[in-house]
Amino acid sequence: MKEGIVMSPISDATIALESEVRSYSRSWPAEFDRAVGSHMYDVDGREYIDFFAGAGALNYGHNNPVLKKVLIDYISDDRVMHSLDMFTKSRQEFIETFNDVILKPRGYDYKLAFPGPGGTQATEAALKLARKYTGRESVISFTNGFHGMTLGALSVTGNSLKRGGAGIPLVHATPMPYDDYFDGDYPDFFYLERLLTDSGSGLNKPGAVIVETVQGEGGINPARYEWLQNLSKLCKKHDILLIIDDVQMGCGRTGTFFSFEEAGIEPDMVCLSKSISGYGIPMALTLLKPELDVWEPGEHNGTFRGISAGFATATAAIREYWSDDSFTTSIKNKGEKVAKRFQSIVDVTPGITVTAKGRGLARGIEMANGELADAVCEEAFKNGLLVETAGPSGEVVKLLAALTIPDDVLDAGLDILESAVATVASGELAESASTISNTEESYA
Repeated sequence: MKEGIVMSPISDATIALESEVRSYSRSWPAEFDRAVGSHMYDVDGREYIDFFAGAGALNYGHNNPVLKKVLIDYISDDRVMHSLDMFTKSRQEFIETFNDVILKPRGYDYKLAFPGPGGTQATEAALKLARKYTGRESVISFTNGFHGMTLGALSVTGNSLKRGGAGIPLVHATPMPYDDYFDGDYPDFFYLERLLTDSGSGLNKPGAVIVETVQGEGGINPARYEWLQNLSKLCKKHDILLIIDDVQMGCGRTGTFFSFEEAGIEPDMVCLSKSISGYGIPMALTLLKPELDVWEPGEHNGTFRGISAGFATATAAIREYWSDDSFTTSIKNKGEKVAKRFQSIVDVTPGITVTAKGRGLARGIEMANGELADAVCEEAFKNGLLVETAGPSGEVVKLLAALTIPDDVLDAGLDILESAVATVASGELAESASTISNTEESYA
């Protein structure tokens, strides 16, 4: 899209009727109509490169042709669409494929629970089961973590704006410092370990710890493998269940199917959603060690835990992309390319950008403040790129491109983003940020 083109206005009636809670449409004031691969198109046919991918729900791109055919055939054949937890052929095929292609080759032994349509339901199920199994209500979460918008998931979420929306006290969860929260000034888990071993600490023994291996909404913060390994050891030592929230970082986002694989840990429960269906169809999984399956029939349920078309596309995605290591290699190569470009952007814009960070194709550029990050995303949008912000103050420009994005499209999007940072760096916002930074340094 060329800069300066006036977009068709969104209907005032549409805007007036929809709740003020909408967010993405404020950042991207276009009326989108079509999407293919890593491109979206508005009603006037203007093209946008997508570095957002449905907030990680479209790891295989928009309307992936392999998955689209499966979906069309499924609907055309009058297959079961809604089934709650009744047995269906598509459900059976998914469960067996997931076990044979994903779990068994990795040596993982998990049972599958289908808790509902989204990631927050996967989190709620894990928390609920952990409390039932251990008989303990307290859960340890981490600073800047994000786990969903329902009350249980919010209780283990760090963001104050999202927590404030609950309208009631969020209890039975205790936040602890995430990796590098103190910039390496203190040993890992020194505080948590002390609280767990001190009979006078007042900490109720937790039933579970919930953590993201790479914090997405929290600002693209990757935990070191050593930190994750030590956390796993700590949980085993104190008989605490370890829950990995892989809702955004699973299904290949960090390179491997599960984000924790390369850390060499095996959590007690894993939360999956977003790209598990492969096509953006609502679907969620809570994986659990067999010994944890102490639920009574119907004790945890939901109407939309059997959207069978999602099982069909999920099965096709696993067979197409995860039958060998080639997809993992491709993701890692693309991630390294992004990492180098992001680092070069940071190197030439000191004081405006802070650092490049991430893992796989979950990458971010931390800006000096949220205002600058917003300006970069706005400038990128004007030039045909969809990219969002993350972090406690929205200070991180966040890349979540489809894992299938072609190299030439990835390069074109990175060119737009680099130009956007340069444009913002040359403006008044950058001068203001630089002045503040210099003032802070003078007092240091």
